[in-house]
Amino acid sequence: MTDDAFTQPVYHEEDVDSAHIDEKTVAVLGYGSQGHAHAQNLAESGVDVVVGLREDSSSRAAASEDGLRVETPAEAAAEADVISMLVPDTVQPAIYDEIEPHLAAGDTLQFAHGFNIHYGQIEPPEDVDVTMVAPKSPGHLVRRNYVAGEGTPALLAVYQDATGEATDEALAYAQGIGCARAGVIETTFREETESDLFGEQAVLCGGVTSLVKTGYETLVDNGYSPEMAYFEVLNELKLIVDLMYEGGLEEMWNSVSDTAEYGGLTQGDVIVDEQVRENMEETLEAVQNGEFAREWIAENQAGRPAYRQQRQAELDHDIEDVGARLRDLFAWADEDQDEPTEVPADD
Repeated sequence: MTDDAFTQPVYHEEDVDSAHIDEKTVAVLGYGSQGHAHAQNLAESGVDVVVGLREDSSSRAAASEDGLRVETPAEAAAEADVISMLVPDTVQPAIYDEIEPHLAAGDTLQFAHGFNIHYGQIEPPEDVDVTMVAPKSPGHLVRRNYVAGEGTPALLAVYQDATGEATDEALAYAQGIGCARAGVIETTFREETESDLFGEQAVLCGGVTSLVKTGYETLVDNGYSPEMAYFEVLNELKLIVDLMYEGGLEEMWNSVSDTAEYGGLTQGDVIVDEQVRENMEETLEAVQNGEFAREWIAENQAGRPAYRQQRQAELDHDIEDVGARLRDLFAWADEDQDEPTEVPADD
């Protein structure tokens, strides 16, 4: 288990005792991105699985067609020993209200993201285990890797250990969905939640998209064609990200031209300067003190008016129209129609 190359414990298959889940029933609540992968992988690993979906869920037919038993969330929780909460964060509190009366002492309430536990939207009873097994990829890749005999790295956290066996059971669950094949890294609900939200906002979903749009606008405003601007600041981004994904920053620097490397090394810190660092600190503070969580919860309670307005503005940006036309030129555009990059959100 211990690996000096990592700062946190990392578990592999040899560290797992599947007996901690072999004789238990797992209720997978939700059948979207993560839910379908967890349920199918667990079932094929020999675990007794029941999928919990509301009566009006559009996913009930899909789960049944995949050979899984489907009940309502309350019914599934009533018979399960482990309840895996894989519906969206915004839906979880309402689903929890339905299943809470059916939680028995010694049961496990499990998550794939710590938002609602960390920010107090769900407060489980003290006599149940509360754990997290969070694969670090979308559900369709968790499923694909499992079928291929491979694994997806995952995070593991224990918020509440009422039975004294919470970690062992979570590891057995991680093995059941294939993640122990790759490696399961120990963390905490706080660390997973806050780092995840910060990464999404400051870099992955917020920072990168704003950087791309600003670069596009700068080129177009200075007389360059929209097509050239799209290729240079968005299309080629995938090439760079793939290099970093496969071999870190070193692989990226080693793969680009000397001209690109010199320009990047000298200008990167000019663009992303100390002011950006200060802005990131403010974003992180809003995550840490709960300001973002309160804002997002209130936005959902109000019917998401600001969210819908901002999302529409994003879709209306000129880069989307240009990109839609240019992407049709690539051979992979037709191929992607047959295999979506993501499964619909969990019900």
